[in-house]
Amino acid sequence: MPSKQLPPAAIAVFIGLLVYGLLLVAGPKLLNDPDTQWQIVLGNWMLSERAVPRTDAFSFTKRGEPWISSQWLAQVLFALAHRWFGWLGVIALTGLACAAAFALQARFLLQRLALLPAVAATLIAILIAAPHITARPHVLAFPLMVAWFAGLWRANEEGRAPPWWLLIVVVLWANVHGGFTLAFVLLAGIALDAIVSAESTDRLKVALRWALFGVASVAAACATPYGSESLLVTYRILGMGDALRLISEWRPFDFATFSFFEAVLLAVVAGGLMAGVKLPPVRVLIVLGLLHLALSANRNTETFALLAPMAIALPLGREIARWRPEPDTKLSETIEIAAFVMVIAITALASLGTYAPPVNASPQRAIVALKLANAKRVFNDYDFGGAMIAAGIPTFIDGRTELFGRDFMLQHHRATELQDLSGFLSLLERYEIEATLLRPSSPAAQFLDRMTEWKRIYADDTAVVHARSANEAPSRMTEMIRR
Repeated sequence: MPSKQLPPAAIAVFIGLLVYGLLLVAGPKLLNDPDTQWQIVLGNWMLSERAVPRTDAFSFTKRGEPWISSQWLAQVLFALAHRWFGWLGVIALTGLACAAAFALQARFLLQRLALLPAVAATLIAILIAAPHITARPHVLAFPLMVAWFAGLWRANEEGRAPPWWLLIVVVLWANVHGGFTLAFVLLAGIALDAIVSAESTDRLKVALRWALFGVASVAAACATPYGSESLLVTYRILGMGDALRLISEWRPFDFATFSFFEAVLLAVVAGGLMAGVKLPPVRVLIVLGLLHLALSANRNTETFALLAPMAIALPLGREIARWRPEPDTKLSETIEIAAFVMVIAITALASLGTYAPPVNASPQRAIVALKLANAKRVFNDYDFGGAMIAAGIPTFIDGRTELFGRDFMLQHHRATELQDLSGFLSLLERYEIEATLLRPSSPAAQFLDRMTEWKRIYADDTAVVHARSANEAPSRMTEMIRR
C-alpha cells in the first residue's frame, strides 16, 4: 500500500539526513561566527577546571567582574567535539542538532497536514533558518525548542496536561542556551489556548493543571549550576536596548531589500486571503507573537520558521486534504538503522576535507603580529574578540554582551566609528592601550594611520594592526609575519 511506503517518521528521517548532508557540505561556513572560538575555549576551561565561570577571565577591561555562562553545557559539548574530531566535529555536532530539529518539525507537521504542504513548510523553514545556522549554542537548542513546542501542542490537542518528561527538555534547554526563557512564553500561549478551547465547566480544572506544570517548569529551569540566576540573563541582554542594535543578529528585520523571508511572508498572507483559512484566535496570537520576535531581531527568524507552521498545522490540516499514512513499524525501523549508517558514512566522507574558521572570523596573521609585538592591552574590533581569546590575548571587548553592558558597548562603537574622537583617544590612554586590532575600513584605523605615535605593523583585507611607535620596527615585524 502506498501509505506504508512513506510513513511520516521515514520522511522526517530523510529530511534530517538531507539537512545534515547539506550542512556538512557547507562546512567552514558554519564556523563563520567569531564567537565560536571563544565558546570552545571556555568549554575547554570548564573541562580542565571542572567548574563553571563566575567571573570574567578573558578581557582586561572587565577582568574579575561577575559573569556567568548560561550556555555552559553547549560550550562543553563543542569543546569535546573539537577536542576529539577537530573542526569537523564542531560542524557535525551543529549539523546533527539542526537535522534533529527539522526532522522533529517535519514529523509533527506530517501527522497533521497533507504530504505536500508539510514537506514544503519544512523546506521553507530550512531556507529561512539557513543564514543563521552557525556553530553556536543557540543551534544546539533548536531540537529542544521544537520538542518542547511539539509536546505542549500534543497535550493541548489531546485535552490533557503536558507530560512530565518535558521537564527534562526544559532542564537541558536551560543549560544549553540562555534563550530558554522563551519556553515559558510558549507555555503561557498554549495554556491559554487550552483554557479557551475547554468546556466552560472544565476551564478552572484545565487552568490549574497547566499552571501546576508551569510552576514545575520554572523550578526545573533553575536546575543549572547557577540556580535561578540563569533566569536573569535574558533580562540583562534585552535590557541593553539600543546597544543590541550594534550586533547584526539583534538588528530588526530590514524590508528595504527584498529577501526570501519577505517573499514567504507575502506568499502566506496571499494564500490565507485567497483560501479564506480561519485559525482560532489564540493560535493567531501565538503566530503574531512569533512574527513580532522575527521582525524585531534577525536572530529570531529561525524561531518563527520552526514554530509558526507547527502552531497552525492542526487547524490548517482540517481545512485541506490530509495524507494519513498507516504506521509501518518494520519500515520505520529499517529506515532509522539506515539513517544511522548514513550519518556515519557522510561524516566519514566529510573527514577527507580540511576545515577551519574563515579568515574574516579568525584573522590569524594579525594575531601573530600582536604576539610578536608582545601587546598585552589591545583595543580590538568587536568581531575579533573570539579569535583573540582563542589565541590567549586578553580582549578589550568581545561577544559576551551582557558582561560589557550597554554603556561600554556604545562607547566602544562611537570610538571605532570616530563619532567621538576625544572619547576614542581617552579610551586609548585610560586603558593604556599598546596596540589595536581593527578592520581596515574602520574610521579609527584610518585615523591611527595619520598619528605619528602609532605605526601600522600589519594589514590585510580583514584586519589592520597598529602599535605605539615605541614597539618593534614595523618593517621587521612585517617581514617576520610574512615568513
